[in-house]
Amino acid sequence: MLRRPDRSRQQIGHPSKGAYHRTIAALSEDEMDPKRVIRSYLVISGLFTLSASLIWGINTLFLLDAGLSIFEVFVANAAFTLAMALFEIPTGVVADTRGRRASFLLSEATLAVGTLAYVGVAAIHGGLLLFCLAGAILGLGYTFYSGAVEAWLVDALKATGFQNELDGVFARASMVSSIAMIVGTVGGGLLGQLDLSLPYLARAALVLMAFAVGYRTMHDIGFTPRTVRMRGIAGEMRKVARAGITYGWRSPAVRLLVIDSFLSFGFFSWAWYAWQPYFLDLYGQDAVWLSGLIAALFALAGIAGNALVGRLARPGRRRTTILLGAAAATSATMVATGAIRMFWITVPLFLLGAVAGGIMQPVRQTYLHYSIPSSERATLVSFDSLVGSLGSVGGQTGLGYLSQERSIPAGFVVGGLATLLALPIFARLRSLNEPADRITADAPEQESATVPP
Repeated sequence: MLRRPDRSRQQIGHPSKGAYHRTIAALSEDEMDPKRVIRSYLVISGLFTLSASLIWGINTLFLLDAGLSIFEVFVANAAFTLAMALFEIPTGVVADTRGRRASFLLSEATLAVGTLAYVGVAAIHGGLLLFCLAGAILGLGYTFYSGAVEAWLVDALKATGFQNELDGVFARASMVSSIAMIVGTVGGGLLGQLDLSLPYLARAALVLMAFAVGYRTMHDIGFTPRTVRMRGIAGEMRKVARAGITYGWRSPAVRLLVIDSFLSFGFFSWAWYAWQPYFLDLYGQDAVWLSGLIAALFALAGIAGNALVGRLARPGRRRTTILLGAAAATSATMVATGAIRMFWITVPLFLLGAVAGGIMQPVRQTYLHYSIPSSERATLVSFDSLVGSLGSVGGQTGLGYLSQERSIPAGFVVGGLATLLALPIFARLRSLNEPADRITADAPEQESATVPP
């Protein structure tokens, strides 16, 4: 149930309880159907991933072709993730005040500008600094997206009476996104074979299409947007920061998940861009289309992992059991990816790691959402992304430097060994014996999340 806004919130523009009921009354019965909410979420997730994934298989090749060194490529990517870290809290204010829908629309508009900026910088051979600036625009766009759409889904489902577990919904969303990724990466690879800038132009067009769909289908159900004046923004940012500390860092379960986010993002944000030139070098030919194909196979591997979640996440089991097994498999395959330098063995090992990641991500998402209060959902998901972005900055610069001074395979070995630290993290999470760890027929009540004194 939505809490009545307190007086301080009303003073900065929070609508009254009556305004909330008028908003709900204005929605049709179909719009209050949880199935419609889930369909809208799946369509938005698919379109977003389709537009984004057009460049995922060729981004490193594009930057190298534009004149950057391998280390500069990772510096440019680190600028993108640093921007995500810097903008997470301000954009979290937008999602938790103006609404999740407004945040998503700002995301798509900003991503269109940043994507076109990348093409422009490459056309004029603008160098590392301009690519970093374009990457910062993209980072801003992604922070408007991160947390907002997930928070919209969970709050809308709660408001419309959805009673089932969220694991299955997140797994379906991952499968839809993976299918979109297959289409996007293969299409991006084929377009890149013609001209490496074409995937970026197609991406900008699809981002604008996603904007149009979100504008039409998203409604802030179960959440009351409120207006924040300029003088109130600093206070709202302090409120968001306090919420991140109170419900995030001071909560043992959330803190452990956030630490894992720092660790995993630190490696995998580097690994995703590192495999492109590495696998082409192992293949022995300059085949841009192959990067798109491998990215598509990576998506298929993710789908396989998502499909296994339903079999593994059975009532009575513990989510940490799944997390421990998937984390161990991921670390082993990533170390082997760097240690075994044979194309027809290395690539399948890398894809096995993607299967493990496909199992782990939906389970981790559900554990996180069941450990935080719904009133701060977007803020805390953004807090999780912020910490992950900070890890990504360190991982990309550190492993990027190692890639230039030693080799990309060395980066896979060192980074893969570092991810083994997830095992004691998840073991400690298991020892807490939190309600969110138990998979049950009924979802636990998010509002009951508590923080120890």
